[in-house]
Amino acid sequence: MTKESVFIMAKQGLLKLPVGIPVKDALKIMEILPSISRKVGQLEERFNHSIVSDALVQLLSLNESVESTRIEGTQVTFTDMVEEQHDNNPRWEIIEVNNYQRALIEGYSQVKNGYPITSRMIKDLHQILMKGARGSTQASGEYRKIQNFIGPTNKIEDASYIPVSADQINEYMNNLEVFINSHPYGEKMPIHHLHEEYYVFDEKCDPLIKTAIMHAQFESIHPFLDGNGRLGRILIVLYLIQANLISRPIFFVSEELEKERARYYNMLNGVRGEKPDWSSWILFFIKASERMADQINKKLENAEALASEGLQKCSTASEEKVWLYTFSNPFTTVRQAVNHLGISANTIRAALNSLVEKQLLFTESDVKRNKKYRNYDLMRVLRD
Repeated sequence: MTKESVFIMAKQGLLKLPVGIPVKDALKIMEILPSISRKVGQLEERFNHSIVSDALVQLLSLNESVESTRIEGTQVTFTDMVEEQHDNNPRWEIIEVNNYQRALIEGYSQVKNGYPITSRMIKDLHQILMKGARGSTQASGEYRKIQNFIGPTNKIEDASYIPVSADQINEYMNNLEVFINSHPYGEKMPIHHLHEEYYVFDEKCDPLIKTAIMHAQFESIHPFLDGNGRLGRILIVLYLIQANLISRPIFFVSEELEKERARYYNMLNGVRGEKPDWSSWILFFIKASERMADQINKKLENAEALASEGLQKCSTASEEKVWLYTFSNPFTTVRQAVNHLGISANTIRAALNSLVEKQLLFTESDVKRNKKYRNYDLMRVLRD
């Protein structure tokens, strides 16, 4: 088989949005969608009434940052990040995860302040994502100027998919932007490219379905030389917030996608080319969302039970504050707790040591300087 014939086998081309699928597939999706959306809504309600919700938002976003970068091949774990995130000279994996979290938080701030998801925002977030990380020299914050490809090697003849050319990126990103935010003058997106008997998921479709389509289309456009996967998964969270399905970054799908990485990539590849299979991708995405909603609900329930049990063992107000603080920083030091809580170092140290005596926290007895106090029970809850 010649290089040319292998090259031709790679999927090329990408239809613009909106998308269409067979009616029978649409009915299958619409049948299960309400229960999944309800679970995501229940997650929001549970967070609004939890004593540890604000603390866990930070840890859940950190876990999302870990899981999303693991999809790209990093070996860093959630425990690694909690242990090393405050290191003065972090390794590149830690930098990459920290960048992801910073970009996520910046995007959340902009969306909450009323800014829609646009190409300008996407470029700004990409610049944050790539600062000092792998591929950071490759035009961070700017769309690629050359052809790229997706495949198992660095040879284009081995590509499984060849994205749109560089001169088409703005055109496709503008199309995606209209799909996300609707036309500024209310005009409907054209559907002449779709099969006339298909059910159309357009810019007015359900937010969860729209999120699935938006993510896959962004990944398929592949507008940057590097960082497309990570940024595309940040956009999942940001759009769910923009669509008011959630109010804070509390719902993430990367953990489920990482568990089935090969299927995830295969499903994404299925929406490309002249005969895209959007049905399989949308179904895969919303089912992953359901599993993730179940997991986060369980994690929050168990974390809240752990927090309540610990509070019953606390004997002072300072202990209570320090105990709850560990739900945002499970591996803390006296200095970190002082900076966050504004309580004297002696009071913090006494509270931490008391929590160790009550077996709520653990610290190494032979370490004398910069001791870390670890909430292992919380870490177990978040990893389960």
